[in-house]
Amino acid sequence: MSALSDTAGIAPGPQKRMKSRVWAKFRRNPSALLGAVLVAFFVCVALLAPVLPVPGPLETDWLAVRKPPSAAHPFGTDEIGRDVLSRMIWGAQASLMAGVVSVFIALLLGIPLGVAAGYRRGWTDAAISRVTEALLAAPFLILAIALAAFLGPSLTNAMIAIGLSAMPAFIRLARGQTLSVMTEDYVESARAIGLTDLAIIRRYILPNIFPPLLVQATLTVATAIIAEASLSFLGLGQQPPAPSWGSMLNIAKNFLEQAPWMAMWPGIAIFLVVLGFNLLGDGLRDALDPRET
Repeated sequence: MSALSDTAGIAPGPQKRMKSRVWAKFRRNPSALLGAVLVAFFVCVALLAPVLPVPGPLETDWLAVRKPPSAAHPFGTDEIGRDVLSRMIWGAQASLMAGVVSVFIALLLGIPLGVAAGYRRGWTDAAISRVTEALLAAPFLILAIALAAFLGPSLTNAMIAIGLSAMPAFIRLARGQTLSVMTEDYVESARAIGLTDLAIIRRYILPNIFPPLLVQATLTVATAIIAEASLSFLGLGQQPPAPSWGSMLNIAKNFLEQAPWMAMWPGIAIFLVVLGFNLLGDGLRDALDPRET
């Protein structure tokens, strides 16, 4: 049974009541609300980076090299006197963009392939499933590192590599959900009245597989942010001097004793944003589950 019933055939009134029930269940979940607040906070920080009253992320002060947190530099300075708070704020853009764009790539490629496999079955399903299983056999991060190394070090290539590495999970999920929806009576009725395959997929398959895909996408953003930080730490993601939490950690590892704040703030930021997306994803899963009251 899919997580959402035949939304295409539900009248506007019941659809509105269904959305109200989902929102009511979501707002009763404290951890989901905490996750939403954390995600909203980091999104606002990333969007407002150009107008926030902080120094430029590339501005250096050679008289304030590796200075601890102070009134002038609340998060301290790095190895060449750049303001860590400013680099944290601008680094949020790279991390969030990497997470969202990577998942968008995975969805854009994974959903059509998964739906095609589940809807067409036969040799189409066999071919797509075997390739997907082969990709899933490789650990996600290892595959992302290999693809990023092949494409070359840059944030754009890192996002492509992460998106391609996350794609197999969406193919498998879309295929499984499509197979489940295909057993419903309304799909058979749609075929009986002569609707085309494209119309059935658009009106009945996609709306009903959307909720689990949304939950998976939210959780995968957290994984993608960690992957981007890992690639940047290894020099395969955002390239210096552009700020990135992963590249900041890579530099900070050389100054853990002299300037521990250089590693502390990026680590805390990665932890909080990943926590936020995980809590938000879990909350969406519970709210969209029709078995939960």
